[in-house]
Amino acid sequence: MDEGRAERIGADVLASELPASTTPFGQASREFLYRDVWSRPGLSRRDRRWITLTCVSAADAPGPIDEHVYAALASGDMDLTAMLEFVLHFAVYNGWPKASHVEGTVARQWARLHHERGEEPPPWPTLDYDTLGPGDWEARQARGTREFIDVNLCPAPPPTSPYRQAGILNFVFGHVWQRPGLTRRDRRLITVPSVALCDAATPLASHVTSALHSGDLTKEEMDELVLQFAAYYGFAKGQALADAVETAWASRPDA
Repeated sequence: MDEGRAERIGADVLASELPASTTPFGQASREFLYRDVWSRPGLSRRDRRWITLTCVSAADAPGPIDEHVYAALASGDMDLTAMLEFVLHFAVYNGWPKASHVEGTVARQWARLHHERGEEPPPWPTLDYDTLGPGDWEARQARGTREFIDVNLCPAPPPTSPYRQAGILNFVFGHVWQRPGLTRRDRRLITVPSVALCDAATPLASHVTSALHSGDLTKEEMDELVLQFAAYYGFAKGQALADAVETAWASRPDA
């Protein structure tokens, strides 16, 4: 067995050397997380970063949030624009207070990265109003309805409550899912772990099913998502996600 393989993979993932550890947890982190999980085929390292960032951010884990935000930026796997789009998408499914903490971490780690390079941090991107989508409310709601159907592969809810009209149709699908900066596949990799860790049974079934039935994620990719999720958010919740995946896969039209 290559004794140094776990350390090399961990240093590559975290963009820094792994700290020494003699505890069972520390040893398992090396051997299981880095040697056995992060090294697996089926998802790219960038894909695994979206899942991991979602999990550690939702878990309110300051050290891991710092580590994984820094590593995502330092490795070049995510640029600043993609990281900031992640924060907004994460906010929709996990809440604005948690997202506020993540965005603060992005700012600190962006500054740290450039100071380590002997540079002043470049300014954040300037966003124009075109990124906000149409200002006509009827057009925006129609657009949100179409996007809801395209993403979820089911009819959109009627706009009969503030949550549905202003939240779901106008903002989440009328705007966020259509923003540039992340692909729809990227957004699937953030949304599926988000609804799984929230124990949201209906959104979990909906998003797992639509991710698989749309072809945005293959069954093999979804299985790898389940493992990465379980490693960072727990195997009990991972089992619930795995069960949802098997149910969705069995219900595909060509099964």
